Amino acid sequence: MAKIRNSGSSTRSVVVDKHEAILRAAIKVFAEKGYFNSKVADIAGEAGIADGTVYLYFKSKDEILHSIFDRAMAEFIAEGRREIESISDPAEKLRKIAHLHLERLGSDRAMAIVFQVELRGSTKFMQEFSAAGFAEYLDVIRETFAEGQAAGIFREDMKPVVCAKILYGALDEMVTNWILSKKSYPLGPMADEVLKVFFGGVMLK
Repeated sequence: MAKIRNSGSSTRSVVVDKHEAILRAAIKVFAEKGYFNSKVADIAGEAGIADGTVYLYFKSKDEILHSIFDRAMAEFIAEGRREIESISDPAEKLRKIAHLHLERLGSDRAMAIVFQVELRGSTKFMQEFSAAGFAEYLDVIRETFAEGQAAGIFREDMKPVVCAKILYGALDEMVTNWILSKKSYPLGPMADEVLKVFFGGVMLK
């Protein structure tokens, strides 16, 4: 007896594969050409599909950029929450978050360029992305810092939201320097250098 193919499952798989192919192609194209210099045709060519196929999955180039950011932030936040769930020490939680931040971007240079450069190409983009997953990411850091204050680990005279932005800003600068540097070095270990300075200012003596 011939086996009946699950056409529904097969169709969903094709949709997911093409969606993923378009996003990966867009990351590469945006990183190489810059967002504003890139065309949907460039993304389609990189993905190996027809131009019109891109529009079956995304309405515009803007939506592709949004999707790259939304998916990356959702995955990172989910991974971060999962990794720190079993850690009781707030300082170690922040250490884990910092390492994940740099290791993830350090493992994908094209994605790092899109995050550090292309997403900041206009005030409009920065406002939109700051109001999206970025705010939730800062909340994870802020909540962890507040937990450390409650545990008597961190100074109480500091605002958690400000400290969250300071830590994120320092990590962010490490990624930017890594992208611009002519030297080749692993990004992950820089997390410990950032935390030496950060913990030196926020921890109770």
